[in-house]
Amino acid sequence: MSEKIAAAPALIERAGIEIIPESERTAKPRDLFWPWFAANVSVFGMSYGSFVLGFGISFWQATLVSVIGIVVSFLLCGLIAIAGKRGSAPTMVLSRAAFGVHGQKVPGIVSWLTSIGWETFLAIMAVLATATVITQLGGDGDSVALKIIATVIVATLIVTASVLGYHTIMKLQSVLTWVTGVVTILYVILAIPAIDLAAVLAKPDGGIGQVIGALVMVMTGFGLGWINIAADWSRYQKRTASDGAIVAWNTIGGSVAPVILVVFGLLLAGSDDDLSAAIAGDPIGALASILPIWVLVPFLLTAVLALVSGAVLGIYSSGLTLISLGIRIPRPSAAAIDGVILTIGTIYVVFFATDFLGPFQSFLITLGVPLASWAGILIADILRRKKDYDDDALFDANGRYGAWDAVSIVTMIVASVIGWGLVVNLFADAAPWNNWQGYLLVLVGGREGEWAYANLGVFIALVLSFLVTWFVRAGKIRRQEQE
Repeated sequence: MSEKIAAAPALIERAGIEIIPESERTAKPRDLFWPWFAANVSVFGMSYGSFVLGFGISFWQATLVSVIGIVVSFLLCGLIAIAGKRGSAPTMVLSRAAFGVHGQKVPGIVSWLTSIGWETFLAIMAVLATATVITQLGGDGDSVALKIIATVIVATLIVTASVLGYHTIMKLQSVLTWVTGVVTILYVILAIPAIDLAAVLAKPDGGIGQVIGALVMVMTGFGLGWINIAADWSRYQKRTASDGAIVAWNTIGGSVAPVILVVFGLLLAGSDDDLSAAIAGDPIGALASILPIWVLVPFLLTAVLALVSGAVLGIYSSGLTLISLGIRIPRPSAAAIDGVILTIGTIYVVFFATDFLGPFQSFLITLGVPLASWAGILIADILRRKKDYDDDALFDANGRYGAWDAVSIVTMIVASVIGWGLVVNLFADAAPWNNWQGYLLVLVGGREGEWAYANLGVFIALVLSFLVTWFVRAGKIRRQEQE
C-alpha cells in the first residue's frame, strides 16, 4: 500500500518517496522554470563552447548542434516530468510502472551513480573556481587551508539545502535565478572585447560524424544529465495541470540560459586557442581570467552559487533514488548520506587527483548509454498511458505493475550492450579503465573511422529502447490501465 503523507508544513520536508497528497499539490507549471533555470545558468555552460569546438567543427555547425542538443534534451526531461504530475511521486518510483516494483532497481542504481557523479563534479568545480579566482586576486590559490575552507562551505551549502527539501530549494532557486542571471549578463558584456570574430568564423567545417559526436556530447551534458530526476520537481503539480505546459516550462527553464551561454562560449573559445585549452583544466577559472579585477569577487560568488544550485537538485534527487532502492531511511538522512559521499569525492579530486575533467566526461558517456535506454523506455511508457498511475501498485509487487518487467529489463540490457559497442572512450589516457568500449565500431569504419567519435551508442540506446517499448509493451500497458 502507498503511504499518504500528512499535510504538515515544516522547515524540513518529510516527504520521501510517498505519494504527495492532493492538498499539497499546489505548484503551477510555470514554477518549474525556477529550479531548471537556476541550475543551468552557471557560467560553466560557456566552457562547452571549448568542448564542442574540440570535435573539429565550425562555429555555425557548433551553434546548430548546441541549440538543437540543449533544447531537445530538455524537451525529453519535460516528457519525463509529465509522469511526476500524473503520479505525484519521484521519478524512480514512477519508473516502477515500466520496470516493475523490484525491477526498477536496475535503472535506479544507474540513476543514483549518475546523480552522485554530477553533484560531486559541480562541487569540485566550485572549489577549483574559488582557488583560481583567489589566485587572480593576488592570494594563494594553492593554499591547503583555502581549499579546505572552500570545500567545507560548498559542501555545507549543498547538503543543508538538500536536507531541508523541496520547498526550501524552490525558494532558493527563485532567488538564485535573479542573482546569477544578472552577474552572468555582466560577464557577457565585459567579455565581449575578447571575441575575435574573424578567428571564430575561420574554423573549418567538420564531417557528419564529428557533428553528431558533438550533438551527443551536448545532449548528455545538459538535458540527459538531468533526465533521471525530471519528475522529482513536478510531483507537487496538480494532476489537472496541462501536460503541454509541464513540458514547455521544463524545456524553457532548462534550455534558455545554456543556449545563450554555450553560443557565447563558442565565440570565446573560437577566438583564443590558449583560452580554449585552459578551459579543459579549470573551466570557470579560465573564463575568469579575461575579466577585470574589480568584478572577480561577484563573479566568483555567483559562479559558486550557480554550481551549488545545480548540485542541490542532484543530491536531493539522489537521496530519493537511494530510498527507492529499498533503503529504509528518512529522506533528510538519505540526502545527508549522499552529502558525505559528495564531500569525500570532492576532497579526493581537489587534493589528490591530477586530472578529473577527462575521467568525468568518460564516466558520463558510459552511464549515458544505459540512462538513455532507460529514458527511451520510460518516455514511451508515459506517452502510451492515458490515465494517472495506480498509487498503491507503485509500492506493491503484487499489484498491476508487478515485481519485474522482463521486456523492459532485457531491452535496457541489450540496448546498453549495443550502445557501449558504438561509443569510444574520448579520454583514453586519462581514463584507461574505459577503453573496453567501442567493440562494435568495426561495423561503421572502425576506431579510426569518421563515426568512431560520434558516440552513436547513446542515440541507438535511446531510440531502440523507445521503439521496442512503444510496440512490444503497448498491449501490456493497455491491460494495466484496464485493471
